Amino acid sequence: MKKITLLLAFFLWAWVIFAQNGFKATTDQLQEGKPSEVGMSEERLMQIDKTLQEYIDKKWTHGAVAIVARKGKIVYYKSFGTSGIGNDQAMRKDDLFRIMSMTKPITSVALMILYEEGKFLLDEPLSKYIPEFKNPVVLKTFNEQDSSYTTEPAKREITIRQILTHTSGIAYGFTDAKKWGAIFAKAKVPDFASAYPITIGEKMKVLAKLPLVHHPGEMWTYGLNTDVCGYLVEVLSGMTLSDFCEKRIFQPLGMNETHYFWNESEEKRLVRVYTEKEGLVAKETNPDLLKMVEYPVKGAKKYFSGGSGLTSTALDYLKFCQFILNGGTYNGKRLLSRKTIELMTKNQIGDLAIWGGSKFGLGFSISTEKTAAQKLGSVGRLGWGGALSTHFWIDPKEEIVGVLMMQIFSSTHNSEIYDKFENATYQSIID
Repeated sequence: MKKITLLLAFFLWAWVIFAQNGFKATTDQLQEGKPSEVGMSEERLMQIDKTLQEYIDKKWTHGAVAIVARKGKIVYYKSFGTSGIGNDQAMRKDDLFRIMSMTKPITSVALMILYEEGKFLLDEPLSKYIPEFKNPVVLKTFNEQDSSYTTEPAKREITIRQILTHTSGIAYGFTDAKKWGAIFAKAKVPDFASAYPITIGEKMKVLAKLPLVHHPGEMWTYGLNTDVCGYLVEVLSGMTLSDFCEKRIFQPLGMNETHYFWNESEEKRLVRVYTEKEGLVAKETNPDLLKMVEYPVKGAKKYFSGGSGLTSTALDYLKFCQFILNGGTYNGKRLLSRKTIELMTKNQIGDLAIWGGSKFGLGFSISTEKTAAQKLGSVGRLGWGGALSTHFWIDPKEEIVGVLMMQIFSSTHNSEIYDKFENATYQSIID
């Protein structure tokens, strides 16, 4: 009788633990839930509606999709405004967005999968695997008249850690159009995803011979580093970056709406790119930009940009964020170990800092005491965004993930709307 009583007591204790942590015990997948189930207020979440609608009314954005989850429960998922598709139809939650630099964390995960398989070490020279990067040089002088320049030998080789952390000295052309833009244009190395009949391997080998902004490891410089990571994935795996991501990331995580290229029949779901002109959103007409944004459904469909090439939906990207928050697992599949996720989300740049004073890991920005005090949030918050106005963040402390998708090129209001979106989410916490 005593044994039966003890056994019943054990099962009762186990049931209490299960009930308290059911979302963790039953599944690692996102599920729809009521905000009150995870310590949030449904009424207070309506502030997100007000924030996004205000920006639409002011014509600072044409439309948006926003999604938020806490503790594995989707508590907010709505679309606003119009997509610009067809006859300016209403934005739908499953519309497709060019996520641009939100491709970078995914490419970083792809490379770290190969790291776990022993394909490389982080502090090995990049040239061990891509010989063209041997003996890098640093820009010394530049002539704006003819784009000629002189260089000096770099003090050290570029390491794989440095291309994951943007400390290699590799630039982006758009950060200085007169200098780096001219150098890259002459070498025909694109900053972003491309519809032209070129490959990432061809262009990264050309990039390898171009000068660096600074000596490797001495500064944080945002650049084509993650495109190099993407080509390194191809070299180490023997697969295209697209095939590797499909097989090793998208299919296991159930990210069925995330791809490099799409059939033209899916153009009806592809949100149109807008630009901000004189404070207003206007339909884009620049032919060069149009060529760039047509890439998901038109063009050669050969350039798998590790830094900017993917198209996705808000829900699909939330799955990726939840995978990171879960410590490397989602949909019953483990892609990375908990320790690898810990490594990726630690400060990897030492005393250096990125915009605003945040730190950088292996693919993510990381909030510090200083930057976490600038708005509602937490120390250790992870995040990034894309040039066409997409944004995500992951808060391990509060177990929150959020994604905001718009499609505006060069908006002066993005930083403001991203912060207001996060603030509106955090002020909804009531536990």
